[in-house]
Amino acid sequence: MTPISLESTLFLAQAAPAGAQGGPFGSPLMFPVLMIVLMYFVIFRPQQKRMKEHQKLVSSIAVDDHVIMESGVHGIITSIKDRTVMVKIADNVKVQFERSKIAAVTKKSDVVDATAS
Repeated sequence: MTPISLESTLFLAQAAPAGAQGGPFGSPLMFPVLMIVLMYFVIFRPQQKRMKEHQKLVSSIAVDDHVIMESGVHGIITSIKDRTVMVKIADNVKVQFERSKIAAVTKKSDVVDATAS
């Protein structure tokens, strides 16, 4: 038996097979690409859906709709302009809001039930 020299040990340690590079996903760039795709489906796509639903809500409002503004103000729409709406929040009190600040449109029956309680 011949003893293994230090030089031959270093040579054997450096000679790695060529197919072992890259890990289970193949290319080392595959992990960042997968992370970007995952971020798109987890973060950006749901946000885009919410924005489209909000735009649909804002575009479908009409006079006499009961609305809740982002600030929490409840009222009834009395007039609609391009970018703004006039909201009646009390007797003889009307406030002008940006259309984009409408958080929700409620049914008239929901408002009547709440005031009856």
